[in-house]
Amino acid sequence: MPPVESKTVKANTLTATTSAPAALVLEDGRIFRGTSYGATGTALGEAVFATGMTGYQETITDPSYAHQLVVQTAPHIGNTGVNDEDAESRRIWVAGYIVRDAARRPSNWRSERSLDEELVAQGIVGIQGVDTRAITRHLREHKTMRAGIFSGEAAEATDKELVDAVLASAPMEGSRLAEEVSVDKAFVVEPKDHGWDGEPRFTIAAIDLGIKAMTPVRFAERGVRVHVLPATATLEDVKAVNPDGFFMSNGPGDPATADAQVSLLRSVLDEKLPYFGICFGNQILGRALGFGTYKLRYGHRGINQPVMDRRTGKVEITSQNHGFAVDAPLEGATQAPEARYGRVEVSHISLNDDVVEGLACLDIPAFSVQYHPEAAAGPHDAAYLFDRFIDLMADTKNADTNPATDNKTEDKK
Repeated sequence: MPPVESKTVKANTLTATTSAPAALVLEDGRIFRGTSYGATGTALGEAVFATGMTGYQETITDPSYAHQLVVQTAPHIGNTGVNDEDAESRRIWVAGYIVRDAARRPSNWRSERSLDEELVAQGIVGIQGVDTRAITRHLREHKTMRAGIFSGEAAEATDKELVDAVLASAPMEGSRLAEEVSVDKAFVVEPKDHGWDGEPRFTIAAIDLGIKAMTPVRFAERGVRVHVLPATATLEDVKAVNPDGFFMSNGPGDPATADAQVSLLRSVLDEKLPYFGICFGNQILGRALGFGTYKLRYGHRGINQPVMDRRTGKVEITSQNHGFAVDAPLEGATQAPEARYGRVEVSHISLNDDVVEGLACLDIPAFSVQYHPEAAAGPHDAAYLFDRFIDLMADTKNADTNPATDNKTEDKK
């Protein structure tokens, strides 16, 4: 038998019509057998499940899925093919892809090629023909875990060799991945390129920790010029663009490793620059305020996650992708452990498990949410958060211009 390698191997280009034997192997020894989908070879990572009924192209191109093997709980995948417009980043980021029934051929007027062809072209190893409901139930009961997809010759190894290869791979805890998926050079997204008629209303510095393409677009549509900066940006880099606000994006990895970004955010908060963070940016705000973070058993991934905005009582159906959460008191305002930042409250909670879904600072202009208001491919219940940040920047700017104005950082909406 050929040896099993402990790293991802981008191999042959077998398609769904000529698929080879494949196996999904979990670190606890559970094995699911099917046939190859996409490229053949070996893919190692953390097995997670995503519950979206649509938007698979946006899912696999979301950088937050780096180093993860994504199980799609929806049974039919690939029906609408892929196109060059719907990708959320410059490439596919999932380490491997797991589906039940892969479409034999796409059928959609926007389709430019099949999902299988795209996986092959980008060297993404996948598996089809497995019971994704059973895999999801197993992960829900036992937690997300390291796993491997082995197809073609790699699948011919013994069960022990396959499990050993999985156990030799790196866990998600302790992984520092934002710098890996971030852009190398800064770029600007202009409002005029996205339907805004007139001069920009505000300028923000956005740190790319794994940012999705639609996020700066949502700002630009509202008249905000966005300077997207690398994950390694410094306070000097931020100040160089003369921003009215500061933003940190979603991204992969363990927030406990993001010391550089936490330090940067504290410097920004000390400058009283308005802040908005999503997903990883929420966890970084939590750490900057002095709270801890922890790993969830199986996380929140999909476009149907219910969240309550505790200030309005409204329930939003949200798009999420995270395996870590902030450990903060759920009831009422509390003094931030980093006392200089004043009071903070949990503004949003998950209605499935009471996980912290948002933080709001009461004495400085800063707030964050754990989910994705840009919502590609939907839903759009949380789009108001972009407007909330614009209001926060406007209030802060007005207070700076008119010091006598009673500037409250609490949201009006």
